Amino acid sequence: MSDQQAIQALAAKGFSLRWISRELNINRRTVARYAAAPAAKCTTEPGKVTAGSGVAETSKCTTPEGKVTAGSGAAETSKCTTPEGKVTAGSRSSCALHTGVIEAMAADGLTAQRIWADLRAVHGFEGSYEAVKRFVNRLKARTPQRVWRVESQPGEEVQVDFMQGPMVVAADGKRRRTWILRMVLSFSRKGYSEAVFRQDSESFLRALENGLRNFGGSTHLLDLDNLKAGVLKADWTDPEFNPKFAAFCRHYGITPMPCRPYHPQHKGKVERSVAYVRSSALQGRTFESLADLNRHLLHWEETVADTRIHGTTRRQVGAMFEEERPHLQELPPSLFPAYQEAQRVVHRDGFVEVAKAYYEAPPEWIGRKVWVQWDGRRVAVLNDRQECLVAHVALEPGQFTRTRDVRAPAPPDPALFLDGQFTRTRDVRGLDGGIDFNIRRWSRKAATLGPAAAQWAALLVERRGAEALRSIMGLCGLARTHRAAHIDAACAKALASAGADTALRLKDIRHLLRAGSSAPSQTQMPFMDEHPVIRGLAHYARFVSLHAGAADPSSTTDNHEHTSQHQDTSPFPAPQRPDPQP
Repeated sequence: MSDQQAIQALAAKGFSLRWISRELNINRRTVARYAAAPAAKCTTEPGKVTAGSGVAETSKCTTPEGKVTAGSGAAETSKCTTPEGKVTAGSRSSCALHTGVIEAMAADGLTAQRIWADLRAVHGFEGSYEAVKRFVNRLKARTPQRVWRVESQPGEEVQVDFMQGPMVVAADGKRRRTWILRMVLSFSRKGYSEAVFRQDSESFLRALENGLRNFGGSTHLLDLDNLKAGVLKADWTDPEFNPKFAAFCRHYGITPMPCRPYHPQHKGKVERSVAYVRSSALQGRTFESLADLNRHLLHWEETVADTRIHGTTRRQVGAMFEEERPHLQELPPSLFPAYQEAQRVVHRDGFVEVAKAYYEAPPEWIGRKVWVQWDGRRVAVLNDRQECLVAHVALEPGQFTRTRDVRAPAPPDPALFLDGQFTRTRDVRGLDGGIDFNIRRWSRKAATLGPAAAQWAALLVERRGAEALRSIMGLCGLARTHRAAHIDAACAKALASAGADTALRLKDIRHLLRAGSSAPSQTQMPFMDEHPVIRGLAHYARFVSLHAGAADPSSTTDNHEHTSQHQDTSPFPAPQRPDPQP
């Protein structure tokens, strides 16, 4: 049963057009067209051409009303059934008069759009483009073009292609589109996949380089699309390559071979592999970051793709790759130095902006122009003579650097290292690493001035907490105008005069430094426990106890006796005063 008969039979039984379209996998408008019109019968004489072929005088069609009409004059609603079971329109194609011309132009490889334009310009054709396209498609269906299979030798060719990757969903819910570069060795079908956020030259070349490093060698040929990161002007005979991509190929000894546009069969191995990656490795999975996605792709490649039996070679991919590995070219000892270059002005805060991240430059270059070279791994700041001033590791957008001059193997001040972190510079807030980190950092820097300065800073932190940070920074700043020994001596004097409740102030240190050696030191006078002029504490204790007893109302002693007793026995003997000197 043909599709047309199935549509009409199901429609007659009351099934909906949507259900018929879904079950037969046919467009719903096509289902509606065939379900509305009953099937027409066509009777043709044996060996004759049916209606619509261009010679319709001998063909006869039976319309739904039962009338027999010739193919050339059949109504639009009449249908003809050919011996092969195909239903064709009873009307004649408007391209039939130009069949020979169309066949010749189609044989030359011209598209239906070009054929339609030439017919209108040269032959006065008045039909539509859709009519020409249908006619050309029927010609191609009668004469399909053969596709030649191309097999490669070990280590000869690698095919690459970009595919749209999954969305990366961060913890905050932000979604970002990814692209996956797929590389396939033509002999063994060994693959490599890497996800990137952009298809620019830097991402493309770094992903290619990572793939070659993963294979352990490079091939002689590289088949690719005409993407702008590799090919500036597409031309199958004489393409114009991107200068960076051409230098990359020379670095690894590879010959690039761009394919014709709209000819995916020219790199069919990677085209089929793209669909395999999408269905096997990515479908139904979500990832939190680009690194998470790349780790999954690498694990999937090792555990699934390399262990499968390939449908064409009927061999395990990993085993064939071990056979191909010795035929790969040796990799160069260094990576390809692909970078971007531009001029920047050092901002007032000492940073330059590169790819939305901020990198510190030497302070003497503030307000001046510098050259910046960057790639996916490294950012270098250079002067006009292309000498490296400072280098940084590439950061994510919005981040700031902590710099370390690449020319100096280690900073001279040991206080700049704390807990294994380099702390020479500050960020845009004036602090670097948090309050606790900076208190420990500046306290250690104050300790380089002397032991008294270290003790003064520690006592200040103990009494004032985080408020002491700026005072300690000010103490260290005094080293610009005073010697460390003088600062330490001033701190010793301040500690000597400080009591348990005395507030430590930086202005006291400044006052002592201004006074210099003339600053007086407080004399410590010891307290005396006994002296002939001063009564002992025992006498006062007896006095307090006697008066406390006299104040008790329950006492039975009369006032006279108490008074006389008090007068007779004094708890305080007369002090012995020293004799006057003659």
